[in-house]
Amino acid sequence: MKLLSIKKTAVVVALAGALAACDSGDNKNTTKAGEKGAVAESNQQAEFKDMYEKAAYSMGVNFSRQMSKNFDSLKEYDVVIDKDLVVQGMRDGFAGSAKYNEEEVAANINEFQTALNAKMKERQEELAAEAKKKAEETLKKGQAFEAEYAKKEGVTQTESGLLYRVIEDAEGSESPTAEDAVRVHYRGTFIDGKEFDSSYKRNKPIDFNLGGVIPGWTEGLQYMTVGDKYEFVIPAELAYGENDRAQIPGNSTLIFEVELLDVNPEEPYQAPEERVEETVEQAADAVEEAASDAAEAVKEGATEVKEEVEEATDGEQ
Repeated sequence: MKLLSIKKTAVVVALAGALAACDSGDNKNTTKAGEKGAVAESNQQAEFKDMYEKAAYSMGVNFSRQMSKNFDSLKEYDVVIDKDLVVQGMRDGFAGSAKYNEEEVAANINEFQTALNAKMKERQEELAAEAKKKAEETLKKGQAFEAEYAKKEGVTQTESGLLYRVIEDAEGSESPTAEDAVRVHYRGTFIDGKEFDSSYKRNKPIDFNLGGVIPGWTEGLQYMTVGDKYEFVIPAELAYGENDRAQIPGNSTLIFEVELLDVNPEEPYQAPEERVEETVEQAADAVEEAASDAAEAVKEGATEVKEEVEEATDGEQ
């Protein structure tokens, strides 16, 4: 895998960058400490005579920023690129005084890329081993949690390994099939209680096709009727498996509190009117209270001013 793929346009930018990066005199390593401030000030005050000089300088700035990001990314593999040597190579190449010919330059870069690929592969193997170890530990913790949860009163364990308990039974009659769409409110946590997702926090349920989600949801929601609220403990093999997924580590046992609101909803979700009215009432009460406080503050302020005026008038008399 190549780290850098430099096109012809980038080569032009590199050459312009060499001009911008190099001062007109000696190598910057020979600049005296006392002169650095003056050089910086001079550069800040420099004016370019036309758009070509401005463009050349800007190309150099862009090139340095892009390359700096690439160089910084190599530190993960214990590779440090000497930026001064990069600038020197650009200067020598532009001047036609490069220390290596074209074949030697290609050989040097290929040697570097081969070594870098080996380092990257080694690092990837280390990360994969760490992830596998962590996933194994997560799986054991999840299985222990599931075994204890299964002993709780009211918990049902299905043939697949799914665990659930009824939080609220609406005693409804309509249950979804795997081919249906559903609307639910839910809250998802890990076995340590840490929440990783919640439609309740967003104050908006979600609609989805039941056959298009994790197996634990596809199976579990078919036990529910509209209005029910269940708690599901979903083993890793019925959730996202051994691979990491966003903020969910591999082999995680997941806990979901799920409320089934509708099957095959035809209309977009609308917040219940009572909630809207309650919110409006709360807002109105807050405004009224704020207005009352403001009026009281104005009244107190007027009284204080009046007293101060009367006191000052008495004093003059």
